[in-house]
Amino acid sequence: MRHDKLGLQLELLLMLTENRQWTVEQMCEHLDIGRRNLYYYLEFFKGADFGLVKHGQYYSIPRQSRFISRLCDIVKFTEDEAVMLKLLLDGADDRSAVVRSVKQKLSRFYDFDIIENDPVRRHQAQMASRIYEAVKLRRVIVIRGYASSHSGSVTDRRVEPFLLMNGGRDLRAYEPSSGMNKTFRISRMESVEMLDEEWANASRHRQMFNDYFNFASETLTPVCISMDQLAYHVLIEEYPRTEHDIVKRDGRWILETEVCSMLGIGRFVLGLYGHIDIIGSPELEQYVREQLEVYVRKGRPQP
Repeated sequence: MRHDKLGLQLELLLMLTENRQWTVEQMCEHLDIGRRNLYYYLEFFKGADFGLVKHGQYYSIPRQSRFISRLCDIVKFTEDEAVMLKLLLDGADDRSAVVRSVKQKLSRFYDFDIIENDPVRRHQAQMASRIYEAVKLRRVIVIRGYASSHSGSVTDRRVEPFLLMNGGRDLRAYEPSSGMNKTFRISRMESVEMLDEEWANASRHRQMFNDYFNFASETLTPVCISMDQLAYHVLIEEYPRTEHDIVKRDGRWILETEVCSMLGIGRFVLGLYGHIDIIGSPELEQYVREQLEVYVRKGRPQP
């Protein structure tokens, strides 16, 4: 009997977290239980801090609740990502049971009727969907009306797209005319046209990496530092994602990771040099040594 009650509680919890609201009558009918038992479960949810709310005769657990926030953190889909997923699914074969199931699950958590009313966001999601198709088919695309932040110009760009980044907001692509891999912001594109032309430079495609210190590059360099408690706390406060690569060993905190540039981690090490030891990282040691030499030279009196 206790297992039956638990099953009903879980089913009710799932109902209340869907993207809709329920009346007492609807919940009783759906679960095939009486009002007395239903109110018992609802009171339990209130006491358990699930964030249950009541608007008039309707009950729900809104997305702003701590419970839903924790679920969303696990899933890690932003609304932009959810819209792009839905657009991709809209272009798939709707006869597929898997496609229908995924679309139904997404609609339980995201208000697509609200999200898709934003024409700018929807247009960007549609372009991301078109780019995704080109990457999958290894096709060349033409980015129409790209507004460059560097030159201030608006031009068409013919590129080989190979990676959607940052939740579908950025595109990594190889541009044959310049012989360079570049990152394009989808929000700066007017439109995207897929050509009936396959990639010709796949061996030249280079992914862009981002490190914990907010630097980006096409290559990564391994580094390792040992920190005391002060340096450790400063690091995770300023760069909280680094905690994923930190272990405690013999009373010290060890960060072993890869970086795109010595500038970010070097600045951190120089700022707390008395609290940090560099371990087996010649590139980082050289960078710190050079920066200290520059600093010393600046302090010397001019002849």
